[in-house]
Amino acid sequence: MVAASGKELNMVSEILINATHEEIRVALLEGGQVIEFYVERKRDASLVGNIYKGKVVKILPGMQSAFIDIGLERAAFLYVADIRTDIEEYAPFLEEEEKGDSVEFVSHKGRSDLSIEELLQPGQEIIVHVSKDPIGSKGARVTSYITLPGRYLVLMPNVEHVGISRRIADEQERMRLKAIAETIKPKGYGLIIRTASERCSEEELKKDLDFLILLWENIQRKKEKAAAPSLLYSDLDLVFRSVRDLLTHNVERLVIDSAEEYEKIKEFVKTYFPKLLDKIVFYEGPEPILDAFGVEIDISRALGRRVWLKSGGYIVIDQMEAMTVIDVNTGKFVGKDDLEDTILKTNLEAVKEIAYQIRLRNLGGIIVVDFIDMEKPENREKVFNAFVEAMKKDRAKNTILHISELGLIQMTRKRVRESLGRTLCEPCPYCEGKGFVKAPRTLCYEIFRDVGKLAAHGSEKIIITAHPSVAELLSDEERLGLEEIENRYGIKVIIKESNILHQEKYEITSL
Repeated sequence: MVAASGKELNMVSEILINATHEEIRVALLEGGQVIEFYVERKRDASLVGNIYKGKVVKILPGMQSAFIDIGLERAAFLYVADIRTDIEEYAPFLEEEEKGDSVEFVSHKGRSDLSIEELLQPGQEIIVHVSKDPIGSKGARVTSYITLPGRYLVLMPNVEHVGISRRIADEQERMRLKAIAETIKPKGYGLIIRTASERCSEEELKKDLDFLILLWENIQRKKEKAAAPSLLYSDLDLVFRSVRDLLTHNVERLVIDSAEEYEKIKEFVKTYFPKLLDKIVFYEGPEPILDAFGVEIDISRALGRRVWLKSGGYIVIDQMEAMTVIDVNTGKFVGKDDLEDTILKTNLEAVKEIAYQIRLRNLGGIIVVDFIDMEKPENREKVFNAFVEAMKKDRAKNTILHISELGLIQMTRKRVRESLGRTLCEPCPYCEGKGFVKAPRTLCYEIFRDVGKLAAHGSEKIIITAHPSVAELLSDEERLGLEEIENRYGIKVIIKESNILHQEKYEITSL
């Protein structure tokens, strides 16, 4: 068993796994910096990759979608473009996008003439694959395009198609792998060659394919016996998905701190890709593994709203329900030359940090970046090109629109799971996620209005119970307001403090 410590390993690219009984945390490092971070808790493990036999419970013609009961608390959502019909007709238009531990299908052309009502009926049973975890109040997103990812290949049952990951750049290697895939592919199946296949032999690919076909045949047998809704196949947990999807020839080492999981990983790698066995390392350092490699500090920064830049500027990240807004500010950076040059330098520095934070925090959906306004068009072009280049390292699919006259960049990023902030945090119960609470003085004036309404109905004595900060203001600086109400209506007002009341809550009792 090889021991490793944070000081010994200063590799270009590493995978760190902190595995406990309660949760699994995985960090992907490049040059010692965390670029991707995943958390999976045993109680709410990811559903992405799971295959279910579901039942259609509701058709939504206006949204061209359906709700599918797959046995979860909330029904899953199935969009019309994600329903497989005539594979022979649509297979030529399938375009592969390998994104880590999942494969998505895009550009379903020729489907505009097929409505959801023609494809599905309430009560119908359907086999679906989870493509997105439940996020917020939304149920899981599912598709009927089944994909089974292996180490080197992704198997697509009932699809006559061969694709290759765009992350394999060498054209000769692409042609070699595609030729092998077309040779070994059985009729009635499609294949996508994954990034990890680079430099693999035909024997290795064939071994992976045989395993995936056996897996699919087992799912088929289970489907015939199972009643809907039921789980037919559960994807690997985060530890083994990380080994399967992240451990490539470009990764120097995978370091894990659990002896039990270390032995399981070694057996897994020895069986399926023995060439990488020497990359698996057991961590025995005195410090917790993520502390030893400086990961905990990066995670703490990733949960903050404000991120400082080295120059003294900073970015502010506000994640909302519909979108994420990122604002760039010069902060303490005053520059040495003219204002335009200072702004350009701040924006260019912010570009790298923003791309890094988007990836680390796993921000998805609509993202708007508000750069500091630049007067020169060539400077706006520099910032835009730098941002596009920085986002090329991101494994998640993203679309970036050109920088606007207002200095805004609008983009979308594929969201499969909750962001890091939403996974590790919850909305503040005090402000209910708004980020603000009413000021004590604002509450005093609300109380005056409510007391006035109550006094007008003939009360003789009114008791106000409020949070100490509000009660103190009422008894001191705003006492004249209460005295005016007492004199106007001929009543007595008594103020009481309560430490158990929310600052925005108060009670008014009439006697």
